[in-house]
Amino acid sequence: MGNTHTLMEVEYEQPDTASVCTPRHAWARVPVEPSPAERLALKDRIRRLLKERNAVMVSHFYVHPDLQDLAEETGGIVSDSLEMARFGRDHAAQTLVVSGVRFMGETAKILSPGKRVLMPDLEAACSLDLGCPVAEFSAFCDAHPDRAVVVYANTSAAVKARADWVVTSSCALDIVRALKESGQKILWAPDRHLGGYIQRETGADMVMWNGACIVHDEFKAFELQALMREHPLAKVLVHPESPADVVALADAVGSTSAILKAAKTMDALEFIVATDSGMMHKLRTLNPGKIFIEAPTAGNSATCKSCAHCPWMAMNGLAGLAQVLETGANEIHVEPALIPRARLPIDRMLAFTAALKSGQPTAGLVPHIGAA
Repeated sequence: MGNTHTLMEVEYEQPDTASVCTPRHAWARVPVEPSPAERLALKDRIRRLLKERNAVMVSHFYVHPDLQDLAEETGGIVSDSLEMARFGRDHAAQTLVVSGVRFMGETAKILSPGKRVLMPDLEAACSLDLGCPVAEFSAFCDAHPDRAVVVYANTSAAVKARADWVVTSSCALDIVRALKESGQKILWAPDRHLGGYIQRETGADMVMWNGACIVHDEFKAFELQALMREHPLAKVLVHPESPADVVALADAVGSTSAILKAAKTMDALEFIVATDSGMMHKLRTLNPGKIFIEAPTAGNSATCKSCAHCPWMAMNGLAGLAQVLETGANEIHVEPALIPRARLPIDRMLAFTAALKSGQPTAGLVPHIGAA
């Protein structure tokens, strides 16, 4: 079986329009840090509003530590995108406040169409999402009708609606491996680094969209090697959205949840971490006796102020969160006609991962399907 990479060049740092926020624009919108007194007042206000609005917070590991801590303190969750999807679907609250980027809010709405989904800033986007416009992606699918369409969660509702499977970095390997074992060929989008890692690990026949995360794409192997020489006892933890030569240096490769698990279980006191620096808060909180060092980027992009942190994740702040709870602004809407079709590949992923976690067979959950 041939393991060829078919790359489709798409510019993902798109220009300013009414609906697209560039990295430079995103950094300009990062909230000013509140004073200690303002922080306490905002947190108290948010706690009160969450109760009054029958709302719950869902925060990603990459947002500000204040939003991570407050989510857990108020009965919400801090997690990767797979757990965010499960939690929002299953929680009794009728309003979900998603601190993260827009595709996460859309996914919450797809799984809970009857609930209200709010975000601190609706312009918090994602380079992978921006770099995979649905019209061009649909044409790519049409050119490969014999392949199962597998898309990363970091995509729009419209792209998800064009897919057979939605995956996250925590379950992509297992799902693609199951598809390969059932004899299927894969069309993968949008992250080329994650797709390449999955292809190397599974040997699946994959054609790939050419997207990248502007954070992970900037990690550099030669800089990482220099840091490793300075810290010879450190273990290296790498997110698979990173370039292949960075992944090759890792002691553990995996999603945000897998990185957390590796940091807890590996026999080391020092770690070099190649993922968004927002992860450092949770890593240090859960492992107070260990040292975590940010992997170097050496990025020089004109639109990249701090390449180890997502500018869109940085747009989430306490003041924005309080405002949307107070006013109901920044509500996520997904076209109703898209919701059933976009939900199908997400539900397929959730059923597969639930079966895998409980030790149930997954073979019957992998239908023979071609491009959507």
